[in-house]
Parts: sequence; structure tokens; C-alpha cells
Amino acid sequence: MGLRGQVRTRDGWAVQHAVVTMTDMSGTQVLRQDADENGSVRTDAALAPGPYTVVVTAVGYAPVASTALVTVSGRAELGTVILARQGGVELPPPGAWSLDPAHSAVSAVAQHLGISSVRGRFTEFGGRIEIAEGTAGAAGTGSAGSAGASGGAGGAFGVEASRVDAVISAASIDTGNALRDKHLKSPDFLDVERFPEITYSSTGLTPAGPDRWTVHGQLSLHGVVREVDLDLSYLGTGPDPWGGVRAAFRATTELHREDFAMNYNQVVQAGISAIGTTLRVELDIQAVKGESLPGV
Repeated sequence: MGLRGQVRTRDGWAVQHAVVTMTDMSGTQVLRQDADENGSVRTDAALAPGPYTVVVTAVGYAPVASTALVTVSGRAELGTVILARQGGVELPPPGAWSLDPAHSAVSAVAQHLGISSVRGRFTEFGGRIEIAEGTAGAAGTGSAGSAGASGGAGGAFGVEASRVDAVISAASIDTGNALRDKHLKSPDFLDVERFPEITYSSTGLTPAGPDRWTVHGQLSLHGVVREVDLDLSYLGTGPDPWGGVRAAFRATTELHREDFAMNYNQVVQAGISAIGTTLRVELDIQAVKGESLPGV
């Protein structure tokens, strides 16, 4: 007896905050039921036989309406109802996600002599992403994560209440040249003895297109804290060979060295700087669902 069904995203994830409403042919509401943590909808009260209109809604998703037929047994089977996210791709399921440094990259590109680029990467970093439920709520909590779906201020709604926190070892900079790396670690640039960590903590998240978001946050670099936005793309979610679930993200931003008190600038002929003052930061991130990483 009653109503049975599942509410899922296109990626197959449970929509835990979905609400199912049934009305009879006169428009009278006869049932309203929340989906459980597995996206399942189940009621045990018998329903009068006949046709009903079923509407499934969830914050951040386009509503779905359909007709359900209750049999003489007093039961209706909805099957699996698929909800499409409004305005973009599906997002990872809510909860904690741990950054996987072994399958992620944090890099920066600077212009060299005005004619080419030098690319460096940080080899030691870690972090945590907290994806909020798709309903109203305060920000999630976190400690250490890299670019990802994020957000933060209390009172935000849905995924905008998510957050990310990241920490990078400044001394792990690697440009493929030992002399250049030594200079970058010196007081002329990163000054890793005084400022061993680079940190980023999100403060908000806003949509920037069908498959893009803007992450707002505070970057602490070289002893200076400044507001920095990340242009974020969510690339999808899927299982990994170690029994876990992974989500992939890509984020970029531009930094100006003088904003972080890194004013070293050797000038070569014609006033061209040896090293450009603008850095393009590129983040390719994999995160594993849960509080810890698998042993890979």
C-alpha cells in the first residue's frame, strides 16, 4: 500500500531534499512526502484507486510532474524520477570531499623576458571541500581543500553554502630549474622561511554560467591576505578503482605579484621585465568523497 519511488539526478545521485506531492483529479492534495537520505520515497497509507498528479520538486532542480495510477491495492509505483539541475550540470553529492594531491595539479605561469612563459607547480598541498545540501542552511565547515565548489557565509542557500579550504607548501615550488627554484624561495619572492604556507579559504560561491561558478575567497600569500576569485568548472563525478567516488574540478585565476608584496623586478633591455608581474594560476583537482583518502 502507499507510494513507492526514487528521486535521482542524471548522474544517479540521490536527491535527499526532494519533496513529492500527490493531488487527485479535483486538485486536492492527498499526500506530501520528503525523500529520505537515499532519495527514496515511501508511504504506507492506502490510497484510493484512480489517477493522480504527482509533482516532484527540489531546490536547485527543475520540477517534474507526471500522472500516477493507484491500483485497487491502494498502491502507486513512481519508479525512478530524474531531476535535472536548473541552469547547469549536476553537482557532486553533499558532504566532505578530500583533495587528492597524487591526482591533482597546482601550477602557475609567468611571462619570461616578454616573449615566452615559465611554468611552475607546487608538489605539496592538501585540502577539503564541503558540499552543502541543496536546501537553505549555514555554511559547511572545513579545513584545507583546493579549488572546488565552494561558498561560505552563514545564511547562504543550497550549494552556495558550500566551502573549500586549501593549504600549499610554498617550499614545494618546482619549475624544473634548481637555481630558479632557489631564487623563488628566497625573500625576493615567496620567502619560504618566513611564510612556509600559502592558504586559501572560500567566502562565497556564485553561478557564472551553465557549467561554471565563481569561488570567492581569501588568499594568504607572502604574509599578505587578499580577496581572490577563482573561475571554476565542475567536470563530473564517477567511481575510482579503489572503491571510492571522485569529483573533478578545474579552476583558474590571475594574481599580481605586487599585490602580495613581491616587488622584485630585474629589468632587461628596452624596459622589459625578466619575470612578468602577472601570474596565471591553474588548478586541476580531483577530490575523493569522505574525510580521508584511499591508500593509493
